[in-house]
Amino acid sequence: MSDEIFTGLDVGTYAIRVAVGRLVPSPEGGEQIHIIGAVEVPSAGVNKGTITNLEDAVSSISRALEQAERITGVPLGKAWVGINGSHIISQESRGVVGVGRSDGEIRDEDVERSIEAARTVATPTNYEIIHVIPKSFTVDGQRGIKDPVNMNGIRLEVDAIIIQGLGSQIKNLTKAVYRTGLDIEDLVFAILATAEAVVSDRQKELGVCVVNIGASTTNLVVYEEGDILHTAVLPIGSDHVTSDIAIGLRTSIEVAEQVKLHHATCLPDEVNKKEEINLGELGAPEEEIVGRRFIADITEARIQEIFDHVDRELKKIDRSGMLPAGIVLTGGGAKLSGILDAAKSAFRLPVSLGTPIGVTSVIDRINDPSMSTAMGLVLWGHHIRGTGPRGGIGHFLSRFGDMNKITSGFKKIFQSLKP
Repeated sequence: MSDEIFTGLDVGTYAIRVAVGRLVPSPEGGEQIHIIGAVEVPSAGVNKGTITNLEDAVSSISRALEQAERITGVPLGKAWVGINGSHIISQESRGVVGVGRSDGEIRDEDVERSIEAARTVATPTNYEIIHVIPKSFTVDGQRGIKDPVNMNGIRLEVDAIIIQGLGSQIKNLTKAVYRTGLDIEDLVFAILATAEAVVSDRQKELGVCVVNIGASTTNLVVYEEGDILHTAVLPIGSDHVTSDIAIGLRTSIEVAEQVKLHHATCLPDEVNKKEEINLGELGAPEEEIVGRRFIADITEARIQEIFDHVDRELKKIDRSGMLPAGIVLTGGGAKLSGILDAAKSAFRLPVSLGTPIGVTSVIDRINDPSMSTAMGLVLWGHHIRGTGPRGGIGHFLSRFGDMNKITSGFKKIFQSLKP
């Protein structure tokens, strides 16, 4: 398995990001992922996680792949592709089957059948199932079993979470990727991949929420006792901060973006009221002096709104202020100055910035929060190929991933959309 290549493709509103990892021997024994390439190019034809212009999206993805191949010196033939957007929904489901063997011993096939039974949920019109992820099993009424294989019983139940997406959006993303000449290993709900990169199994056991603040959407996933408890895609992101600054300063989006990147903060109380910036130095057609405190007030208001939406999701599952491992922020929006302190105040929980776990690299870019999803897609592929960690979701990904019981099973759709 050594020297195997894993590629993650994150198709975002602001940028297309590609991470390339190579499987190498680990100093502790076994194998690990070494990141050999991480690139980012401006995105076009994508908005709120969905394809809005197919040709522009294809061009953007192609540029990112070409740059990744040039940097790594490796031809990229296939990738794990993240899917995002407010059209993605999740729901809980239960699958129940009888144990097949006469001696009552539960085998892999029984687990597969229970997961398949959980797929038979009422899917909204035009929606497709992306993932069926088991949370826990019940054997003859005994609940909370993580792995029932080799146990004995008559009745096997699985509690699973079903991730679904709008069929047209799934096909548009698939078509855009295939038109670049890249093959798709599978589509992965982006926030789940992100979490694979930035939180440990210990954090997932204790209870943690991963929040990815992208350009036009904010994604979150909550884990507890190692299981996915809740997911959500919120149609608000860091681009809304840019728009607010543009409106507040009566300037262009381009200038507002530069203001956000270089002068915005989420903590207005820490800004000197006399501090000023010149918009002319940031690309405005005329010189205009504005107060940095005013910019901070605008930024704080929108970031607080994002946090309010996230906390509303936590309240739905009675976990507001109740996650011992706290909040892990990632995504491009997590680079805003002062956002960690603002989040600590908003959530009343420990807050940290997500950084890659379980990989090695000499590339500084891997520590950029905006690269976390692409990195996570590499790790997802690593886990599902049976070469990654054996605990938690990685255990079931590696054992049943190739059988399409947990992953999407889009192979037929993929084949039909190939050019």
